[in-house]
Amino acid sequence: MSAHRRPFPTRWLAAGGAAVLAGIVGVAMLLQTGGSACAAPPSTSSKSGKATFYDLAGSSGNCSFEVPADDLYVALGPDQYAEGASCGAYLDVTGPKGAVRVKVFDSCPECETGHLDLSRTAFQKIGNEVAGIISVKYKLVTNPSVPGPVTVRIKEGASRYWFAARIDNHANPLSSVQVAGPGGTFRTAHRTDYNYWLVDSGAGAGPYRIRTTDVHGNSTTLSGIRMRPGVVQKTSTSVSGKSTTVTQKSTVAASKTTSSSPAAKKSVSASPGVSAPASSVAPLPESAAAVPGTTGDAPLAVADPEPASCG
Repeated sequence: MSAHRRPFPTRWLAAGGAAVLAGIVGVAMLLQTGGSACAAPPSTSSKSGKATFYDLAGSSGNCSFEVPADDLYVALGPDQYAEGASCGAYLDVTGPKGAVRVKVFDSCPECETGHLDLSRTAFQKIGNEVAGIISVKYKLVTNPSVPGPVTVRIKEGASRYWFAARIDNHANPLSSVQVAGPGGTFRTAHRTDYNYWLVDSGAGAGPYRIRTTDVHGNSTTLSGIRMRPGVVQKTSTSVSGKSTTVTQKSTVAASKTTSSSPAAKKSVSASPGVSAPASSVAPLPESAAAVPGTTGDAPLAVADPEPASCG
């Protein structure tokens, strides 16, 4: 077990009276561990499920992201989380009071397919907090708008001999990442369940070029990434919505201190005597258009015409 995967916490469902939920519709597998640039893109159907909410216990989730500024995020069960393959994707979730868009930010070890554990802020937008658990519809968003350009964070402990990077604001789920040092060829990185991409033999001293490919085959190359562990490096590359921004050299943003080993979440309970259901084997949510009135549904521009190898 990775040191970055938190232990299964005690988790409680907040419940407000007896609730009879519709059966959860099975969905096709979106990604296998590590993903593939050659995998078929996800479908566009909506799925039914249920939502609860939780509060973080003072640190980040399993995706190793900083907490979104709008506090709108979701934790997914083991097979929908897919060992990190869903990190950074966006879901449109519709409940009794309306719709909200949330970022896949964390894992929920006890959640079965279709059980979305939302941030308290997100839950309040679509349901009454006192209810604790609500029925929802949810969709994976294609080409969502994101809060800014692509960022790269080199992990603490990384060096020219061991490369590890987290990538954010990539809009669609990533299927592959390749890394090249100065004058070098691209090396394929492998994804961890805490959402860092590793090249175990390293990629040299940098600066690096990082080529990302998402589940729709869109490929983008980030350049000028330096070996600066713990620092969020902001690029000038945008890959969401109607953006046609091409690759530019990166700049270094102010580092935001986060834990490299996400801690357990603090779950919320209105009825402490009701325990969460056992986890069941199931796949990841499917894609669809965005919530009406939001942006980010136009085809994604391909910043790098050369996709990653499927070999």
